[in-house]
Amino acid sequence: MLTIFGAILPVFLLILVGAGLRRLDFPGEAAWGPLSRLAYYVLFPALILETLGGAQLGALRVGPMAAAIVATLVAVMAVLLALRPKLARTDPAFSSVVQGSTRVNGYICLSLVANIWGSAGLTVAAIAMAAIVPTVNVLAVSTLARFGHGGDPRVRAVVRTLARNPLIWAAIAGIALNATGIGLPPVIGPMAEMLSRAALPLGLLIVGAALDFSAVRHDAGPIVRSAVLKLAVAPAFAVLFLWLFGVEGITASVALLFMAAPTATASYVLARELGGDARLMAGLVTAQTLASLVTLPVILMIVQ
Repeated sequence: MLTIFGAILPVFLLILVGAGLRRLDFPGEAAWGPLSRLAYYVLFPALILETLGGAQLGALRVGPMAAAIVATLVAVMAVLLALRPKLARTDPAFSSVVQGSTRVNGYICLSLVANIWGSAGLTVAAIAMAAIVPTVNVLAVSTLARFGHGGDPRVRAVVRTLARNPLIWAAIAGIALNATGIGLPPVIGPMAEMLSRAALPLGLLIVGAALDFSAVRHDAGPIVRSAVLKLAVAPAFAVLFLWLFGVEGITASVALLFMAAPTATASYVLARELGGDARLMAGLVTAQTLASLVTLPVILMIVQ
């Protein structure tokens, strides 16, 4: 128990520091956007590249784990579509509920994995991200294209979003370097390692700065229902599929943690740009992040 809270509390304290810094208007409202892009396009990809490029992947059952993750996300999406009339009153609101119920906050997950399982856990986590990122982007962008205001309903909107995702390219490059035996080149490897050290702390500060406590009161019904789906139903599906695919040990634990994590802060940007309910999305992000302070310790006690 103490070990779990020792791993969780630093993560959420950094999130609170980020929220406090934004409330104090430091380093200024205009700074958080560029910092978020720096983390997303440079630091986070460097972490994934450095982790996968030098990892020992042979002993890990990453295929079954990836299959279990995709199956979990598809099952959650099936529930969302079946319950659509009860989950949100408008189509844009439903598209935000979909994002809130399927996307994953990688900063929180990777920070917890690093604190609990170290480098071995980060290797599994990077593979999990490689399965999650394309799947949730297809689900989110497809839903926004169908239900958002002014979204692009064409397949190319989904393809374009995936092609621009730096996390996908970092995972592809890392796996390719690993599979070919090349590994991280002498100069690129140390540089990626240095960049990766800044990814998680800055990412957590950004998560905190993105919290919007006033938005939680915007529309309580969809916020609560999405939180239940994301923080309770999705982990239950994950347990089922991990068992069906025979995934055990640290691989199963990391996968379950990802499926139980709150939604990504980047969901707000996607909702705003592609016609979702951005205000509702801000409430979903904030409510789930706060609720996960209670739910994630329970999940971690189960996997431990």
